[in-house]
Amino acid sequence: MKLIAHIGALLVMVAWGTSFLSSKVLLVSGGFSPVEVFVYRFAFAYIILLCFTWKKVMANNYKDELLLLVCGMCAGSIYFIAENYALKYTTTGNVSLLVNVSPIFTTIMLAFIYRFLPKPNVIFGTIIAFLGVVCIIFSSGEELEINPIGDIIALSAAVSWSVYTIAVKRLTPIYSSLFITRKLFFYGVITALPLLLIQHEPLRLWQLFNLEEPQYLLNFLFLGLFCSAFAYLVWNDVLKQLGPMKSNNYLYVQPVVTMIAGYFLLGEQILWLGYFGCALIIGGILISDKYKPGLRKT
Repeated sequence: MKLIAHIGALLVMVAWGTSFLSSKVLLVSGGFSPVEVFVYRFAFAYIILLCFTWKKVMANNYKDELLLLVCGMCAGSIYFIAENYALKYTTTGNVSLLVNVSPIFTTIMLAFIYRFLPKPNVIFGTIIAFLGVVCIIFSSGEELEINPIGDIIALSAAVSWSVYTIAVKRLTPIYSSLFITRKLFFYGVITALPLLLIQHEPLRLWQLFNLEEPQYLLNFLFLGLFCSAFAYLVWNDVLKQLGPMKSNNYLYVQPVVTMIAGYFLLGEQILWLGYFGCALIIGGILISDKYKPGLRKT
């Protein structure tokens, strides 16, 4: 069962690591706004999952329903909107680096909330994997510089994802991954709708169905089906099986997937520093995977 969870985590990283390429097609070539792409893909994924869980509408109590709202905001609207707005004020390298700090924030938050000390191999493995991300970002030629506003927004996205990880930890023993994921999409869309309605850019939903330019619909379907409905559903199950620390360390694999996809699909060159970064990420995940929770109490 654990092996299936690890395979599932890798498949999710493939989905999320390649999602940047499809998002780029819609944002740059199609002229869609970041909020528009988010709302459309999450709404589509919600409708898909609703077909399988339509009988259960609400959580068992208001406290759990509130936690589902937190999950929808932190893994959906807040995370994606903060990440995209950060790009307006700071470099892509800064955003890529700071957003990938979320596993570190998750470890700190869990240690504080549940009052335990992570074993040294967890801390060591997380640091090694994060250094691997740094190497990959530098290998792409991205410049890192201090831009306080954008950097803080990017860090808020990382914190937001960590909050989601901790919130969903309380829900996975009670509800199915299918129900949690469907509610996550629902609240993600609902909390992002106000921004969609007040944006100055015209809505381009009709452009998805323009048969003369099928690349927009194909990339949208890829984002909605594979990167959203499938990936989030599997990821919530991975969190349930592996726990938040082991699962979140797989997030470091995303830059690796993006780098490889860029090589094969866009012809981008991979430098030796990129290969070194991949080795560090894989090594860091293997080291931290030996962690058994709850062995060291404060």
